[in-house]
Order: sequence, then structure tokens, then C-alpha cells
Amino acid sequence: MPQSIPRLVEFHFDFGSPNAYFAHKVLAGLAARTGASIRYVPVLLGGIFKATNNRSPFEAFAGVRNKLAYERLEIARFIARHGLTGFQMNPFFPVNTLILMRGAVAMDKEGQLAPYAEAGFHHMWEEPKRMDDPAVFKAAMDASGFDGAALLEATQAQDVKAGLIANTETSVGRGAFGVPTFFIGPDMYFGKDRLHEVEQALAA
Repeated sequence: MPQSIPRLVEFHFDFGSPNAYFAHKVLAGLAARTGASIRYVPVLLGGIFKATNNRSPFEAFAGVRNKLAYERLEIARFIARHGLTGFQMNPFFPVNTLILMRGAVAMDKEGQLAPYAEAGFHHMWEEPKRMDDPAVFKAAMDASGFDGAALLEATQAQDVKAGLIANTETSVGRGAFGVPTFFIGPDMYFGKDRLHEVEQALAA
């Protein structure tokens, strides 16, 4: 009997999105239930917005009566549904995530993206900090067991910069306009609230 091809979900993320954090927290359970592999793909949300003429919900819906209140309600429901008691809104939001996302590309090259992603989301949304401050970034990564100074240096490497640009452009080219975005092969799903559709697609 021929072996089945492992199922892969690509998770295009930016640490600056609280919804990407929520997706990150529940993807391990989805993988366990479905047997799928999850590949984290670091992209720059600001670059995606610029390329697609998109804006964050906080900007786009600022003048729409009741819309942001409902967005907050959906977030509260998601948190309750999945027991995400560690979440805290980052008081410095929005945070420029260029350093963080370049660090993700650097760690991906080293095969260390998984623990780095856990640390990045932790310092953005569980013990929130101003992670666009290089000194804060270094201290946070040191506290998480990384070499913060080496990471900061890696974010200035040309191949790392080019890698983040390439990831972002490829994501947009495949249809992305924000994060979290998920791909199963050519099929795209946007937003944490589409994770049930991702799971259904994997079960099909």
C-alpha cells in the first residue's frame, strides 16, 4: 500500500498580531488531532499591508459604530473557548516587529524557529514588552535562553533581511493580505476563526 503524503499547514505569522498569537497557541492541538505538520513562515505584516493597501482592524474599523466592540467580543470568546489565560494585551501596541521578524528568519535558518517563536509570542502577548526597542529585545531573548546580542547582530545580515522580504512577497503573491494566514497546498485560509476550516480540510 502506498504511503500517504504528510499533510502540511503553513502558518504565515507576524508577532505583532494578537490573532497570530491566538493561532499559535492552538495550532499544536490541531496538529495532534490531525497528524498534520505545521510550518511557521515569518512575514512582515507591515509589508503585507503596504503591498495590498490593507490596514489593521483597529484602523480600518475605527469609525464603524459597534464593529470594534464586536471584534473585542470575538477575541474574548476565543480566549475563553481555548482557555488562553496567559494572554495580555500589549500596552505598547502597535509594535514595530521588524527586529522580531528578522530574528525569526535568522532562527529559521538555524533550525531554532520553534523555540524562538514561543519566546517572541510570550514577550509580546504574555509578558508584554516594547519589543521594537533593541535593548528590550536583547534582554527578553537573553531571558528566554538565547544570545540576545548575537540575535541582534543576525537581524542586520543581508541574507536575513532578504529572506524576510522574500517570505513577505511570496505570501502576498499567493494571496495573503494579513496574518494569520494558513496554506494547505494552494488553498488559503485567513484568520484564527478559520482554523476549524483548516482542520476540516485536513480531515477530508
